[in-house]
Amino acid sequence: MEIVMDGQSYEVVITKKRGTKNTYFRVKKDFKLYVSTNPFVTTKQIEKMILENQKAILTMFQKQKKKEEYNDGFYYLGKKYEIIRTNGKEISLGESKVFIGNEADLDRWYQKEAKVLFQEHLDYWYQHFDRTIPYPSLTIRKMTSRWGVCNSKLKRVTLNLELMKRDLCCLDYVIVHELSHFQEMNHSARFWKIVEANYPAYKKVRSMMKEY
Repeated sequence: MEIVMDGQSYEVVITKKRGTKNTYFRVKKDFKLYVSTNPFVTTKQIEKMILENQKAILTMFQKQKKKEEYNDGFYYLGKKYEIIRTNGKEISLGESKVFIGNEADLDRWYQKEAKVLFQEHLDYWYQHFDRTIPYPSLTIRKMTSRWGVCNSKLKRVTLNLELMKRDLCCLDYVIVHELSHFQEMNHSARFWKIVEANYPAYKKVRSMMKEY
């Protein structure tokens, strides 16, 4: 199915499941509009809902485009570098360029950098945290839907390797966010008060991170 919005044609992929009560819209990397709904909703009804919500849907397409443009390149702590390909396995940062060997393992390089940087920032925020919490161990891995995870039982904080590509304020906010979960394992008003007490600019950073 295709639909025209703002003079442009978009492909629509419809999935109908019995357990789905409402209709949901999502834009993915392939720049198609995915619609999830129940079997009783007709194609005409779906088309009507899309047109009724086209402003919000077009915004979803714009955000996805911006996200793909952001990810199409080399970023280090919020700064974009021009990529220069070289022979070998080495990766080297210049003032505005990054020299990447054809055989280089980029994720492994990011992991090595993150191991030191993330630990330093975790220690800093732990030492300056205004509540008494256990000292957490640190795990770093790539995650697709979360920036960080707090496991209070194991006393562990997991941080997304992708934070190496973002501004340092993003890393700091996520660390404070996860440390706050040692006090409140939810997102209640009490939780956000703890976050704000330790990182007053958290709302600004959260808003910025939604663009990624």
